[in-house]
Amino acid sequence: MKKPAKLPDTGTGIPMPNTQEPKDEPNPFKATDWRLFLFAWSGFALRVLLCVGAVFSAVQFLQSRQDKRVERTLALVELWEKPEYQEAQSALKRRLGELNRQSASLVTPQTSPDQMDIIMASIGTKAMTDEGGTMPLAEFQDRFDRIVYFLSRLASCVNTKLCDRAVADEFFLDYARSFWRFFSTHIERERKAGIANLAVGIEAYLKAPR
Repeated sequence: MKKPAKLPDTGTGIPMPNTQEPKDEPNPFKATDWRLFLFAWSGFALRVLLCVGAVFSAVQFLQSRQDKRVERTLALVELWEKPEYQEAQSALKRRLGELNRQSASLVTPQTSPDQMDIIMASIGTKAMTDEGGTMPLAEFQDRFDRIVYFLSRLASCVNTKLCDRAVADEFFLDYARSFWRFFSTHIERERKAGIANLAVGIEAYLKAPR
């Protein structure tokens, strides 16, 4: 077996390392051989195309996810326009409208937003009593529960990012905010009475930063 070459002695007993610089590899992009030159540039072009393809696929994937979010949100808009939900909205509107007329004297140009919240909460609490309107409370409770169910479903879809928040806000945010101002006090009482998770999704949806 051939022995490795012995490094030169520096006079200190420590062999001097080989300081010979490695030869520079030829740059294939400047090669005079057209085959090597073509191979180098074709490889480079392929890598560029692969990168562009990966970016394009990622963009398409994200766009597809966004399109599905919008599609799910619009499906909820269609559901909201179904007769059973339209009838529930009308029942709430009639009951709250009558109670609003009864409380009209409490609202003046000087009424502050905090005072308005108290008035609306009082109206919402009264709406959930037998004296709150002409519709029997059990029937009204059914309409109320239907609205809570729908808004909770919407909130869950948005909060889990399965629905598009901007589209949902455009169609439902004002209604959800108004509903919450009227009925948040009643909902809080129901939670303390044992329904701990009642409308928690709606509250989270309304409190999310925008």
